[in-house]
Order: sequence, then structure tokens, then C-alpha cells
Amino acid sequence: MKYFGAHVSASGGVENAPANAHAIGATAFALFTKNQRQWVAAPLRAEQIAAFRKACDELGYAPAQILPHDSYLINLGHPEREALEKSRTAFLDEMRRCEQLGLDRLNFHPGSHLQKIAEEESLDRIAESINLALDRTHGVTAVIENTAGQGSNLGFRFEHLAYLIDRVEDKSRVGVCIDTCHAFAAGYDLRTAEACDATFAELERVVGFRYLRGMHLNDAMKPLDSRVDRHTPLGDGQIGIECFRYIARDKRFDGIPLILETPDEARWSEEIARLKAFAGEA
Repeated sequence: MKYFGAHVSASGGVENAPANAHAIGATAFALFTKNQRQWVAAPLRAEQIAAFRKACDELGYAPAQILPHDSYLINLGHPEREALEKSRTAFLDEMRRCEQLGLDRLNFHPGSHLQKIAEEESLDRIAESINLALDRTHGVTAVIENTAGQGSNLGFRFEHLAYLIDRVEDKSRVGVCIDTCHAFAAGYDLRTAEACDATFAELERVVGFRYLRGMHLNDAMKPLDSRVDRHTPLGDGQIGIECFRYIARDKRFDGIPLILETPDEARWSEEIARLKAFAGEA
């Protein structure tokens, strides 16, 4: 079963996100559980938690169909101790918010070395950050998103993801989210079925599909290996539509949230309908 959706607004409260997803025909959705551009947010209220869970139940969204995303401010590989601790505190809060909402995964960008420490040292800090958060929470999987490799961001190579997984103590609570735009920008070709075969074979070899907990379906504005993270609507960019037909028809991508982060929200319902049609061709 394929779960297609988009990163919908939780404006006015997290309890509004399920209805926003339902309105565009989504069978999955992503959301921020707090303002993604602020370090600290008010705790979730009991009535908000109850309303969110009720809306999910009524509209048919199970935890396996929901991919919350943490704050863009967090850098779990930060080279400076004070900033690292601030990020770790914020990440723990995000994990606990998911726990409260009954969600079983949290998607996050791994972190950046900021040109101040070696890649490996920053990756080690990220792994340690994940372990610290897992030790203090229950039932929520830390889902590492691949990046485009822009600036000093880590996670643009599948090997980075594997390195982190290898150093996470509880392998049952770590996973990955593959963003198609990010992968393409980092040099993984997705323009044809043959290219997808090769890229996903490499994902299986280096990381393993058993760790795949979600995907972001985005076309790419910039060319292959550009290291630039710019999304476009499906079929309008450098990747083209074949990649998304491939994913929709491949059973390896069943049972996880497949989330649009394409820039034109007005087209989400159309894009979701198209993905569902592709899946029906399988």
C-alpha cells in the first residue's frame, strides 16, 4: 500500500494538520509539531494532543503514514559545545512531542560541520546526539534525511547515513528518509528507470531498505551533482516524471510516508492524484 501526501500546515495547532492533508486527498502527511524557526515553543496542551489523535483516527492516518519534521535550526553535529547542547535539547523536545502525539518517527537533517571540524568528528557528534535522545524517549524512531550537500551539510552521501546508523546503539529506532531532490543534487541520478535501478541498488548495498522510513518526493531545479537544494513540482525539473512513476510502482516503497515538498501547494492534490494513478499501474 502506497501512502502519498505532502508537508501540510499545522497553523493554529497540530490538530489541524490531519484535516489539511485530507482536503488534498493525501493518504500520508508531514508536519512541524512546533514553529520550525524558533528554538522554544509552548508545550503541547492535553486538549491539543487529544484533538490531534482524534482527527488522525477519524480521517484514517496511522503513525506509519505520518512523518513529522524537526526544526531547521537544529544542528546535531555543531562544532561548538554550547550550540551543540542547545541543538540536542531542542531535538529531545521534538522527539518528546512526537511521543506525546503518538507518532513513531521524527525526520531530521543530520547536521553541519560549518568548516570548523572534520566531517568524521561532526558525524560522530550527530550519532552521539541521536543516542542521547533515544535513551531519553520511547517508541519514536530517529529518521535521518539525506541532504543535497549544500555548504557544510553532512548526509549527502549514502555512506554518511550508514556511518551514523552503524554508531546508533538501538538499531530498531533509527532509519532514513530519502529526498529525491537532495539525492539528485548530491550526484545520484534518477532521470530514468535504469538510473533509478542503479541508485536504489546503491542505497540497498550501502544503507539497506530495511532502514527506509519515509521519502520526500521533489523534482530538482538544478542539474545533477549541483549540490544545490531547490525543489520544483514533479515533472517540471531536471529529474523529470519517470522517477516518481518508478517509486509509485515499486513495492519497496510501500507502507511508508511518501511526502511532497514541492513549492506550489495549489498543485498538491493534482500531484497526489497522479502518483496514485502511477501506483495503480503496478
